[in-house]
Amino acid sequence: QVQLVESGGGLVQPGGSLRLSCAASGRIFAIYVMGWYRQATGKQRELVAVITSGGSTNYADSVKGRFTISGDNAKRTVYLQMNSLKPEDTAVYYCNADLRVAPWGTRQSDYWGQGTQVTVSS
Repeated sequence: QVQLVESGGGLVQPGGSLRLSCAASGRIFAIYVMGWYRQATGKQRELVAVITSGGSTNYADSVKGRFTISGDNAKRTVYLQMNSLKPEDTAVYYCNADLRVAPWGTRQSDYWGQGTQVTVSS
């Protein structure tokens, strides 16, 4: 089984910073993309940032210049450094992975972590 375990959420004041981590474990042959999505109360889940195994990144316009995604392929871990946080960044942040569990297996992108709450409030 594949597990994605997130950590690093919490309460922070506007303008503050947080760093999220997500570690993948279990039966994994290859990870192609890892990323972060978020879902605020009453809203749909949205992409925040993703990174490929080759290091290419993509960000939502709303977080460009404030958030940085990075990854450690050896540790199968992805990080999200969030700076200059705003109240509208408040949401549950979910880690996602696009991976293959075996050489003969199908590549799938529906692996999710349990989510970590980020609250930006004074």
